[in-house]
Amino acid sequence: MKGVIRKITQDEVIDLTHSIHPQNVFEGAFLLHSAYRYFPAGTIFISVVDPGVGGDRAAIVIKTENYWFVCPDNGIAFPSAVEDGIRKILRIKESVSQFSGAFSSTFHGRDIFAPAGALIREGRMEHFERFKGEPVKLDLFDARVEGGRIVGRVVHIDRFGNAVTNITRNQIEEYSVTGFMYRGHEIPLVEKYEDVERGKPLAIIGSFNTLELSLREDNFSRHFNVDFGNIELGWI
Repeated sequence: MKGVIRKITQDEVIDLTHSIHPQNVFEGAFLLHSAYRYFPAGTIFISVVDPGVGGDRAAIVIKTENYWFVCPDNGIAFPSAVEDGIRKILRIKESVSQFSGAFSSTFHGRDIFAPAGALIREGRMEHFERFKGEPVKLDLFDARVEGGRIVGRVVHIDRFGNAVTNITRNQIEEYSVTGFMYRGHEIPLVEKYEDVERGKPLAIIGSFNTLELSLREDNFSRHFNVDFGNIELGWI
């Protein structure tokens, strides 16, 4: 992908992450949403988590107030784009594939999205047209309170084994929570890791400004066999 981009533009290319788990559009959307606002206005984000590659899903560009998002139409950029303010949505024409020198139904990152991003930077908008219809929407922050519990999602598991959820700081503060019950374990809500002993579980508002479940100096996800998807926590 970088080679294709450099054939079209000499602008700087920054790798945001290559650590998204395979086919996990939700994780990709979460990490993009957590990072995009720290980049300067005019940044072009090429976001390719694309389990529908080669299928009927559209290849699109979303222009927002400050950024461009180049991506498959599977919702990956939708939360970020809505937050920044959508101005227009374009469809990427197949003509962009000429710039990679090849076309594969399994690698649209190289053959469609990479050249599309570079062409936008160079102002070559003849390779784009108005997108007809509605983009796929993704509700990233859909955690909900049900009685004495909150039901959210594990949206990211980092290399330390921390289970990052989509439960927001505002939701936690609204209910004055001091901790959680999870699989029969009491997990205190703390401000820093050293508030519990080594090897003990904790809940903390992490750098994504959402709730994370951790095991101090150990791997929470491995210890509790946690994976992506729904997670239910009781209030304490």
